[in-house]
Amino acid sequence: MTSSVLSVPSTTPVPVIPPYATMLGFTRYVTRTGPAKATFVGGLRRARERRSGFNPHGQLVKALKADIAFRTGGSYLSGVVDLVKERWKPLYESVSAGAKTYLASLGAPDQVGLAQTRDALATVGPLAVKINPHFGLRYEDGRREAVRLHFDEDPPTPEAVTATLHLMARHMDQILPNAEPVLVDLRRGVTHRMDPTAKPHDIEAWLAGEAAAFTAMWGAPA
Repeated sequence: MTSSVLSVPSTTPVPVIPPYATMLGFTRYVTRTGPAKATFVGGLRRARERRSGFNPHGQLVKALKADIAFRTGGSYLSGVVDLVKERWKPLYESVSAGAKTYLASLGAPDQVGLAQTRDALATVGPLAVKINPHFGLRYEDGRREAVRLHFDEDPPTPEAVTATLHLMARHMDQILPNAEPVLVDLRRGVTHRMDPTAKPHDIEAWLAGEAAAFTAMWGAPA
């Protein structure tokens, strides 16, 4: 008598991508409401699964940093528009004017220079969030700033400003010790600083709740 063996096809489990957000992704998430939150989180998850992502602002950040480091008053920002691909020229033209306004707001070029910052990995509720300023500043009078740039066409919402500055302040010992966090709305050349009347405990509770909802949406079926 012959016995037959039924073979069951093996299935390779799909790897589970743990919940994760950059500071930019998380602060954009907290400004959304209703179903837009779940749609946004789903998009972040799919992008992470594909390991996709492109930063169109990289050359502009380098130009701004070069103007600060070499005290060139905006010449790098003027020149970078001609260096990028044609499709990015309108974006660079719209942002570079505000970037020059911001550069001028720093004061005399010989009174400010770049400072090295480090990224930090924060735990917000159950969520891992990467805290990544664009650069640091060191002034001649000893002040320091950790700078995050906002490039969007619309100004940052109060929620985005609060979340960004709180998260950077929370990890400033790792990012740039003794520095003040600032968020620069680069299109308009406007610098946002922490509200001295804000209550960190309340902000922390708000962000933890947002992070818990983010994590639940991340694990929901697509």
